[in-house]
Amino acid sequence: MGILHDDVVIIGEAEKEGKATVITVNCPDKTGLGCDLCRIILFFGLSIVRGDVSTDGKWCYIVFWVVGKQRARWSLLKKRLIEACPSCSSASGISYYRSELQPPKPPDVFLLKFCCHDRKGLLHDVTEVLSELELIIHKVKVSTTPDGKVVDLFFITDTRELLHTKKRRDDTIEQLSAILGDPLITIDIELVGPEIAACSQASSFLPSAMTEDMFDLELPGSIQSGTSTSDSVSITMDNSLSPAHTLVQIICQDHKGLLYDIMRTLKDYNIQISYGRFSTKPRGKCELDLFIMQADGKKIVNPSKQKSLSSRLRMELLRPLRVTVVSRGPDTELLVANPVELSGKGRPLVFYDITHALKMLGPCIFSAEVGRHVVGDREWEVYRILLDEGDGLSVPRNKIEKGVWKMLMGWE
Repeated sequence: MGILHDDVVIIGEAEKEGKATVITVNCPDKTGLGCDLCRIILFFGLSIVRGDVSTDGKWCYIVFWVVGKQRARWSLLKKRLIEACPSCSSASGISYYRSELQPPKPPDVFLLKFCCHDRKGLLHDVTEVLSELELIIHKVKVSTTPDGKVVDLFFITDTRELLHTKKRRDDTIEQLSAILGDPLITIDIELVGPEIAACSQASSFLPSAMTEDMFDLELPGSIQSGTSTSDSVSITMDNSLSPAHTLVQIICQDHKGLLYDIMRTLKDYNIQISYGRFSTKPRGKCELDLFIMQADGKKIVNPSKQKSLSSRLRMELLRPLRVTVVSRGPDTELLVANPVELSGKGRPLVFYDITHALKMLGPCIFSAEVGRHVVGDREWEVYRILLDEGDGLSVPRNKIEKGVWKMLMGWE
């Protein structure tokens, strides 16, 4: 069962622009591996247009066809995918995800703080640099002073685990200084203790309208885009086609991170995919066939379990994120929430997409907070953006809500 380290992940780059790059993964299996791989691919700004997954319960073979950035960092993506794969020594038995078993050492948290003159799109430009550097934003507090300056605090971790070195910090500061272009800028990066990181949490207060509407598990008649309805998702389960597996067939509208949302849901339910096929069709339609089994190696025959899984999949496909714009007296606040995996990981690039959408739409950001909140039985990552209306918000609030939603869904 030996396999060379470099052959665990093979990336065949597209020969022509517009064609898909093929990513092949050949390694020991574990429940949730597909979710972890899809999350990394999404983090690198790529979209999966086709996928094939097969496993015998110990070893898996996965192929993704991806499209996206022309200057994607393929060698770095390969390294990150290999790091997510179980070692070959684990092939003797499948490993199931358990949040309480051998939790990984939490990464060091750093505080990035800077002060400079404010300008339109500044927060998005900073977020883009941090994304390119593989620095993960966990919390952010942004404020604007009366004299037109911004004081920004980012609590970040380093995917490369090098931010404790002078070279990595200097390189980060240099790239941020270049994009900000302000001679009066002050930037500092320092390691903070867990008690400071904990104190940096955003306000625990959530507006009642937000908790009632945004976190309602009952599907509304229409979704933010105005084009999706509950009828646009078809989920069927069949136990007659396989002696050992439940077949789940899904037909739905494509969106950014769709395969990640499905894999994340199955991972949280501790469900193993033995075989799966995913493909995109004309007009943005997607079709998936997944042969799955529970952690005990059995089919899902209990009707209540089938209904629960089907309902959760439908919700995650129609409302993978929650977006709303609310009034705060004379002010306007944009709120975005996305569910956190049981492993504690949040959806990648959400803050990047929010700031990108606002940069395109026009309204400036007066302040921003990112924090995590437990609502019901789920943990959510919540982004609260207070918009600077100046002499009056020139962009209608419903346009902001739809614009941010479309950017997050990859429809812009």
